[in-house]
Amino acid sequence: MQSVAQAWLVYSMTKSALLLGTVGFASQIPVFLFAPIGGITADRVNRQRLVIATQTASMILASILAWLTLSGRIHVWHIFVLAALLGVVNAFDIPGRQSFLIDMVGKEDLMNAIALNSSMFNGARVVGPAVAGILVARIGEGWCFAANAFSYIAVLIGLLLMQVRSVPRISNRSPIEDIIEGFRWVNRTKIIRSLLFLIGLVSLVGMPYTVLMPVFADKILHGGARGLGILMGATGVGALFGALTLAAKTGIKGLGRWVTITCATLGISLFLFSFSTSFWLSAALLLPCGYSMMLQMACSNTLIQTIVPDHLRGRVMSLYSMMFMGMAPFGAFFGGALANRIGAPMTVAVGGIACVLGAIWFGRALPELRIEARRLIVAQGLAGGEPVQELDAQPVEE
Repeated sequence: MQSVAQAWLVYSMTKSALLLGTVGFASQIPVFLFAPIGGITADRVNRQRLVIATQTASMILASILAWLTLSGRIHVWHIFVLAALLGVVNAFDIPGRQSFLIDMVGKEDLMNAIALNSSMFNGARVVGPAVAGILVARIGEGWCFAANAFSYIAVLIGLLLMQVRSVPRISNRSPIEDIIEGFRWVNRTKIIRSLLFLIGLVSLVGMPYTVLMPVFADKILHGGARGLGILMGATGVGALFGALTLAAKTGIKGLGRWVTITCATLGISLFLFSFSTSFWLSAALLLPCGYSMMLQMACSNTLIQTIVPDHLRGRVMSLYSMMFMGMAPFGAFFGGALANRIGAPMTVAVGGIACVLGAIWFGRALPELRIEARRLIVAQGLAGGEPVQELDAQPVEE
């Protein structure tokens, strides 16, 4: 709700696609800059306490945004500052939460836990934007921000009630040395490097369509705030089905092929969406967009978490955060700037073509990558409940 309301607030105050992209840049560039520090923090401290701290900070920032908006004191620069501060919090929250996941459930249930987590997240994406569109049209953006602030109370209570063993890890090296170790491990591990590159590509050229959605909703499809909620809700419905698809899968075989296919279908869906001038056709095309993007990211997340050694988990997941969210601000900024020049539809079309080309590249590299993936997964013991000997007998991606 807050994401949709914030985007609509900026657009209604400025009518600028460039500023829409810039506020997206401000909210996510801190993830790119500070995620390595967040990753080493997640590897060194109690992850449960780290997540409690970041969720508390997020609640405070949402409360300030709600107060400024409801009191009529809000200015565009306020939104930029609060968005940037939330980005700093996310730089620590994302690797902390991703690493904490395995502390909660263990490696055997990791894939299903990631799918369940994605289902909850995307279930909120279905309801939130639709509710936000209605609330923004009727009572304004401030109440959406207030609802987000109140929601953290339940989150914090849940975290405090958990009894999870999350032991801090002691290192004799400096933080810089540990950060460099994480970068080096990823650089020499082709499967992880390739997955992260593809995630970064999609975040850079594919995800700007969400930032430009207010432009499509207002100028192209003429749906207003309510239309924006429906369009974002359609993306969320598709993403929810993607999460349920992964949840229904047992084991990790075929995930590499899924990553290739979903990246390609995302690109094709974005390309078709960019040329649509029918509101309901556009909403229908956003279903496979959400489905493909969610499934690609979740499959990549599962493979990375299954492969990475536990002592490197926070640092590697921080690089996942850099590619997933850290590249998005560059995409949002350049997408907004490009949309000012050639229009939002052509910007999205170019991004769709780039996603298809990325899928072709990854698919051609997959036969070599799956051999390394099998070796690393076997080294980790169990993966997704599959016995080691089964993984050793057949390539992971068959």
